[in-house]
Amino acid sequence: MPLKTRKPITPGQRGLVLQSTDDITERKPRKNLVRPLKKTGGRNSTGRVTVRHRGGGHKRRYRVIDFKRDNYGVPGTVETIEYDPNRSCRIALIKFENGDWRYILAPNEIHVGDRVRSGEDADIRPGHALPLEKIPSGTLVHNVELTKGKGGQIVRSAGSYAQVLASEGKYTLLRLPSGEMRNVLSTCMATVGQLSALDKKNVKLGKAGRNRNLGRRPSVRGVAMAPNAHPHGGGEGRSPIGMPGPKTPWGKPALGYRTRKKNKPSSKFIVRRRYDR
Repeated sequence: MPLKTRKPITPGQRGLVLQSTDDITERKPRKNLVRPLKKTGGRNSTGRVTVRHRGGGHKRRYRVIDFKRDNYGVPGTVETIEYDPNRSCRIALIKFENGDWRYILAPNEIHVGDRVRSGEDADIRPGHALPLEKIPSGTLVHNVELTKGKGGQIVRSAGSYAQVLASEGKYTLLRLPSGEMRNVLSTCMATVGQLSALDKKNVKLGKAGRNRNLGRRPSVRGVAMAPNAHPHGGGEGRSPIGMPGPKTPWGKPALGYRTRKKNKPSSKFIVRRRYDR
């Protein structure tokens, strides 16, 4: 998907780099696959802000995505490729031969009119979903399950993919986008191909207003705050942080601090950590 720029007739357009929308074939979503979406503003059920810098943004409706791909053995045809405001990649509307309509995450190589299928006998082609034990080594996959039947939980963002390295017995070894190598149950489903919108990482919004449209509120630097508001605050003029390593507003290390529990049950499935690359 190519990028596009504009002739800078305003300051906000001077550094603007956006994705092309030439791949989108439909502007309005299918009505029965859309749900209302309520904003939280980063607040939990008691009204406290638990995630900072969230609020505002354009009104959205949620597109119901088929992460489970459990319409086994029924062929489907790609009807449209659409934009989804709730995720970074494109989505594809599939019409199945049994009359069912579903949205799936659109792989990079999929087009309107292509056929997709899920199940053990599906072909190794972009958009087809199979158990990991049926996918050959070296294949790129996305939307990978971690628990059988729960639906894809990892590798779901624009341009991302995991690589199947080997299947042995009960588990299949995957290389994840972070570089981590992890065993996943061979009966879990995954979809073949790399996800669409490869150039999403190269987008430059160009102005603060576009960040606000996405629901992101401004972030204030700690060194610009008072000492009672942030560990980096205080001092005369421009001052260094004045401590060994940057801190969060609550005094915890901000860079490279690992928060994963030592005895987490899933740790035994990790063959190589992402830090060991």
